[in-house]
Amino acid sequence: MLPLHSPPLWRQIQRKNFTNIEKLLEFLQLPPELSAKVLKKNSFPLNLPLRLAEKIPKGTIDDPIFRQFVPLVEEEMTGSEGFSCDPLLENSFKKTPRLLHKYHGRVLLVTTGSCAMHCRYCFRRHFDYFPEPTFTEEYQLIADDPSVNEVILSGGDPLSLSDKTLRTLLENLSAIPHIKKIRFHTRFPIGIPERIDDEFIALLNSCRLRIWFVIHCNHPNELDEDVSNALERIQKSGIVILNQSVLLKGVNDTPETMAALCQLLVDKGIVPYYIHQLDKVEGAAHFEVPEREGLQLIEKLRRLLPGYAVPRYVREVGGDLHKTPLESS
Repeated sequence: MLPLHSPPLWRQIQRKNFTNIEKLLEFLQLPPELSAKVLKKNSFPLNLPLRLAEKIPKGTIDDPIFRQFVPLVEEEMTGSEGFSCDPLLENSFKKTPRLLHKYHGRVLLVTTGSCAMHCRYCFRRHFDYFPEPTFTEEYQLIADDPSVNEVILSGGDPLSLSDKTLRTLLENLSAIPHIKKIRFHTRFPIGIPERIDDEFIALLNSCRLRIWFVIHCNHPNELDEDVSNALERIQKSGIVILNQSVLLKGVNDTPETMAALCQLLVDKGIVPYYIHQLDKVEGAAHFEVPEREGLQLIEKLRRLLPGYAVPRYVREVGGDLHKTPLESS
């Protein structure tokens, strides 16, 4: 009898994620008065990689990683103006349940509902995900529209898919002559950098299309040597990496924190691409930073950083066909 193949290392590590809130609170050694501020039951479940949990100091909830991933009772705030389950009106741009065509020249493919982690401010926390499909209908729609030259792989997180599934996906998109670029939107390397293994790098190198990577990192504590080494492997394949952050109250809303993040990114050859004003998704109102404070932050970043290290400050307005810049010219 042939031995069963063990799952790749990154899958084994992913199984160690905290998905039980009581086990996480025990791990973090929260006293009762702080534990009472944690939301024990929520429709958007806890999902936190062990390596990120290990970065959280014990006995506190005032930590930038804690605030991003651990549900607080503040999520049940009601009456926040403008907050909804679909703040970007994505349902109005669906060609299929998995294919969104909003911006000229590019489409977004919701490849999976699975993620390496669940960010509490996720604008798709109420999204109606479907089981992983074969994408047959989506391939045809893309092939029938020669105006599309780029496919954005999103989710969930596309790196949650197996290399076999990703290979099939890339091969089918590569077979469409007018597709020139693939863009991965991923947070996976921040939580489980082991995902960037030899097999994945070989997969990227075998693709005829120009590949771009957009990672999501909000705080310098998220970046460490393992994450940097994983991202460097992607860069050595000739792939440009951009970073987008979300401006979050209590996480990165000071010039010192954001400047440290941007400087760390450029030191690693990663472009600080966007700072997003929070998408007004229901359950995330406690993260909102007023735009006037965001503009002041950007102005201070210009004094602290070279121009290439200052990201663009934008808001995505539901229904608009482009991101809205929030900075004055």
